Amino acid sequence: MSHVVLVGCGVVGAAIAYELSQVPGLSITVLDKQPPAQGATGAALGVLMGVISHKIKGNAWKMRQASIQRYETLIPELEALTGRKIPFNRQGILMLCFEGDDLASWEKLVKCRQTQGWQLEIWDTAQLHSRCPHLNNENITAAVYSPQDRQLDPTALTLALVKAAESNGVKFQFDVTVGVVESTPEGTLNINQIQTTGGEIAADWLVVTAGLGSTGLTASLKQPVDIRPVLGQALHLQLEHSLGRADFQPVITGDDVHIVPVGKGEYWVGATVEFPADEGELVPDAAYLEVVRQKVIAFCPALSEATVIRTWSGLRPRPEGRPAPIIGHLPGYSNVLLATGHYRNGVLLAPATAQAIRQAIIGG
Repeated sequence: MSHVVLVGCGVVGAAIAYELSQVPGLSITVLDKQPPAQGATGAALGVLMGVISHKIKGNAWKMRQASIQRYETLIPELEALTGRKIPFNRQGILMLCFEGDDLASWEKLVKCRQTQGWQLEIWDTAQLHSRCPHLNNENITAAVYSPQDRQLDPTALTLALVKAAESNGVKFQFDVTVGVVESTPEGTLNINQIQTTGGEIAADWLVVTAGLGSTGLTASLKQPVDIRPVLGQALHLQLEHSLGRADFQPVITGDDVHIVPVGKGEYWVGATVEFPADEGELVPDAAYLEVVRQKVIAFCPALSEATVIRTWSGLRPRPEGRPAPIIGHLPGYSNVLLATGHYRNGVLLAPATAQAIRQAIIGG
């Protein structure tokens, strides 16, 4: 029996735990200093921009494609296993194009996706008004509709993954802090023991999926991975009725902000992208959130009448000086894997990340 220890239980950690729980011969323990989905996952909007992404080749596209495909089976699979409902919007994503946007690049992407077996549509303003009469801005020149992209509730997904993994024998320990990690110096280092506030745990594999917490943990292993926070804020709005047509409620995105329908005339709107200054803590600034609200009102005026139910914020884990995410072996260690630093794509890439870690352990 090979014992795998995961540190971090956001959506990525939970997805890995569930994926590994289906591999015979593995004993899996997940550690976190807080309950699941409390960090970046709990603040995410769950917009899965895969097909509509301009990534068309290499690992960046392969991971998006793998995740979009897996979600179509994963959501009903988890709902059947756990009895939990996971809100999953299958009505696609609509990207608005404004004056000055490069429509030719979208036309090229449409053709590329056709060759890859995916669908994208470019709508003119007449088509847009017919399908989404609530979108009204004279600077909108066209829209790109991606019917195969999705949106889901990240917290509901994570809790379902945890429950499904538990039913498969995974052990979860929350309110536990990881301390010193013991290793054997045999050329390439090999982890064998993990000390926590809950006691010592033997480990054949250590998977670091702790987001911003990954920096401190890797530093204790003398191979620090620099992951820095980027603040995001969002709004939960309430209208008396749904925007536009009740039978067509896709995610609307434009000017780098999203309108996410969550049912009964309610919408999530966000998110800001706030980088830290050289000194000091990242603190949510209401002025930035108001900018986001005004942006969506500019192309969806009906939202000016919406009531703000709540606002929230979270810190995204962004790798410094290297692409996101970081997936693979920690340099110098034979049995330490990184699955962290997903920045704005943790929910989107969770299934593909889980598949990659499974392959690394099975083939490793």
